[in-house]
Amino acid sequence: MVSNRQLFLRHVAQTSDSSLQFVIERAEGIFFYDSSGKAYIDLVSGVSVSALGHGHPVVVEAIKNQTDRYLHTMVYGEFVQSPQVEYAKWLTDRLPSSLDNVFFVNSGSEAIDGAMKLAKRFTGRGEFRAFRNAYHGGTHGAMSILGDETVRSGYLPLLPGIKHLRFNCEEELDLIDGNVAAVVVEPIQAEAGIIEPAGDFLLKVRKRCDESGALLILDEIQTGMGRTGKLFSFEHYGVVPDILCLAKSFGGGMPLGAFIASREVMRKLTYDPPLGHITTFGGHPVSCAAGLAAQTFVEERGLMNHALQMEKRFRVGLKHPLIKGMRGMGLFLAVEMDEEINVSRFINRAFENGLVIDQFLFSDDSFRIAPPLVISSDEVDESVQRVLATLDWLMK
Repeated sequence: MVSNRQLFLRHVAQTSDSSLQFVIERAEGIFFYDSSGKAYIDLVSGVSVSALGHGHPVVVEAIKNQTDRYLHTMVYGEFVQSPQVEYAKWLTDRLPSSLDNVFFVNSGSEAIDGAMKLAKRFTGRGEFRAFRNAYHGGTHGAMSILGDETVRSGYLPLLPGIKHLRFNCEEELDLIDGNVAAVVVEPIQAEAGIIEPAGDFLLKVRKRCDESGALLILDEIQTGMGRTGKLFSFEHYGVVPDILCLAKSFGGGMPLGAFIASREVMRKLTYDPPLGHITTFGGHPVSCAAGLAAQTFVEERGLMNHALQMEKRFRVGLKHPLIKGMRGMGLFLAVEMDEEINVSRFINRAFENGLVIDQFLFSDDSFRIAPPLVISSDEVDESVQRVLATLDWLMK
């Protein structure tokens, strides 16, 4: 009999020659379970997606309630759908007043592409500035600003007029000039290995955008919705973007993204031509209902502060000769390993020890810790012990 793994390899398009190929039976809380019943701790959250873990009753109830009302009704923007309206109101109530208009999409890549189109339309300019080692998605527009030349090279030619600056390099900000529609930046670089802005670097990016007339697009697709201890990581740095991009945990485990701007800016998509940006499934009512339920829970249960407390617990526990240090904040962390360690080998062994962890795209010496925000103190301690046991095995 052909197994699901064989069918997976035969019929499901692959993204690499080394996928994990974990056959998952079910998931609950911070745990995955295989067909034998073995439990695996999820320290990745689907790459910052599952903020409430798996099968959280608040999210499940919201999904069930909405499916009883209606699913897809009409192409985006034509019908007044309560889940969209309620989530947009909840979101803009918590954002700076200049970010009061939400365009719902399906994913982070779509949010980035929509934001780039909006910036071109509003400014009348065609160039963009992004940063080396940044990741913004896999669509054509998002890949054009992706900050790794090796990845981009397989798909050339991409969009013209793109220049990649060095993150935290103030000297290169002069490359943001009068031809630039927007600068796209992650407040904390994720796939570079959780690299924070140095000093007031983001404020200087904001200032240079203001001087040149470029818009500032912040990619909070991984960092947003409470993961760093605040609802949005830009709040740590005192910077307000012209356009904000969200996805991942924004949907509460369902596919959902958004780009957000002022009503004045966003109106540019409605005329000359009309339907300047359109999506069939963006803002799906079930996704919006799930996202709003999840984020309401995060806020009401104090999970942003909880993320900061669990960060401290990880930092105290993860002490080992093979660990050089940790970067990040909240439950958005990178553990830097000794240069002699093969991180891929470590991750494979950790999986055997019941840990699902992940490597960064553009950082070979670190691994990611981004568990569900609901992780308990005991679960952090158990995760730490499994990491340390794996490291001890590497030292044998």
